[in-house]
This record gives sequence, structure tokens and C-alpha cells, in this order.
Amino acid sequence: MAGPELSLPPAPERAPEYGHDALVVCDNLVRIYQTESVEVQALQGLDLLVHDGEMVAIVGASGSGKSTLLQVLAGVDAPTAGQARVAGHDLVSLSRSERVHYRRHVVGFVRQQTARNLVPYLTASQVVDLPMSIAGRPKVDRRRRTAELLEAVGVAHCADRRPDALSGGEQQRVAICVALANEPRILLADEPTGELDSETAQEVFAALRTANRDLGATVVIVTHDTAVSGQVARTVAIRDGRTSSEVLRSHDELATGVHTVGEEYAVMDRAGRVQVPREFREALALTRRVRLALQDDHVEIRSDGDAG
Repeated sequence: MAGPELSLPPAPERAPEYGHDALVVCDNLVRIYQTESVEVQALQGLDLLVHDGEMVAIVGASGSGKSTLLQVLAGVDAPTAGQARVAGHDLVSLSRSERVHYRRHVVGFVRQQTARNLVPYLTASQVVDLPMSIAGRPKVDRRRRTAELLEAVGVAHCADRRPDALSGGEQQRVAICVALANEPRILLADEPTGELDSETAQEVFAALRTANRDLGATVVIVTHDTAVSGQVARTVAIRDGRTSSEVLRSHDELATGVHTVGEEYAVMDRAGRVQVPREFREALALTRRVRLALQDDHVEIRSDGDAG
């Protein structure tokens, strides 16, 4: 006779993996550059999530690590420690051939220096065709995609011109077409308006917005240009190699078509660390140690020397 049936308690649900639903995942990301006598920690445990379809601006002072972050996401630099994943690709462990495939098909990159984005002896249509030709796409598809991209960003009239016959803004818009040629999941732009006047910069930003809204690319822009960072829904500030704060803007604010301030939030990393802005630290004389007090709906931070 069979004994009573044992019922086992249900297995506890596993917490979702950090960034399981994000396109870009940086988890405690570290990048260290080593020279003969100097070690530079460009990224010091950076956390960042970017979701599919977002358009995000990355801002920060020179040396904060923002361009290093883009180099890692582009597959140019390998992380020293931590995790970095883009569209399911683990950037820490990519083999050489996997890295080539990743840079050719998953990510597109636009540099600040317009001359570095194009080939001096190729016309706009030829240089947009080039990455597709290398990838082995049929000629008819390449011709259609080239025309579609040049038209989308407003430089169809430049199709038969070489870089020396293009303005700086036209060069950058053609460069955006090159970066989008193989339909990457994510487009990275490192100071794309840094060498341009304000009016031309707006034309380039409009092309990046077209890449995001109409052509389906997630866009991450490193910029010092507040006219650019003020027109995206999310601006991430990096300080000392870590994400320190984010500014979020509503769709209603962005619909006005003008620079908006948005609401700024401090970013807490996975270890519970928050960077307190320098002006706050100086105003309250916050130094090495601070006092924390848990209230009903907030946390107080006070100077260690404040006896009150």
C-alpha cells in the first residue's frame, strides 16, 4: 500500500537578474588604463541601464569617464572588471571574431571629429554603402538602404559629393547614415555636435532623433552641449567614473521643442552608494563622515560636526 503523498513547499521565486529587460547593462563596470608608471581608473564601478528605444544623453566633466564608457559599449575597449552587456552580448568575454561581428552589426558609432567618420575619396553614397558591402549584403538592398538613410536625415542632395564638398553638419549627418547602415540595435555618438555652430548642431541632433524615432535605433549621446542634453527624455551625469545623477523629462516637456530643465535625481548604485553633489557637501560642510537618520518618508544627512 502506497504511503501518503508528500507535498513539497514551492521553490522560492528567484529575483530577476539585474537589467534582465534592458538593452544595455553596466553593472559595477570598471575600466583601468595602465601606463608604465601611472594607473588611471576611468570607470570606478559604474552602473547603467538603457532600454530598447531610449534616447539618452551622457554628460560630465572632462575626465569623468563618459567617453571611456562609450568606447567600452562600442567594443573598442574591453572592461577591466564588472559586467557590460549590449543586446545580450557579454562585452567582457567577446572573442576577437565575436567583437568584429558585434562592431559590424550590433552597434554604430559616430565620432566628434567629422574627418574620422568618412573616407576622403568616397562620395556620401559610397561611404554609406561600404559597411553593407563588407557585411556581404546584396547590391540592390545596399542601394535601397543608402538612399533611404540619406533621405531620412536630409542629405540626399549630397549623395555624389565627397567630404571636402560637404559642410560640417552634412558630414556628421552622412556619418550617422554610415553608422546606421547595417541596422544596429544601438547608435553611439561621442560629442557629435562638438565642432559645430548651434544651428548646425540642431540639424545633427534632429538626424539623431530621426535615427531613434523613425529608424528604430536606441541612441546614446555623450555631449557637453546643453541644447542637446536638454532635448532628450533622460540625461545621465557621470562623476568620477560613476553615474551620479539623472535628469528625467516628460514627453509633454519635450513636445514644446525648447530646452527643458526636467527633474534631477541622485542615482543609488547596487551597493547603496549615492554621490552627494559638491555644492550640497560644501553648503553643509559634509566631509569624510556624515550622520544618517531614517525618518518616516526620507533619510536625513547631516554633518558629523552638527550636534543638533
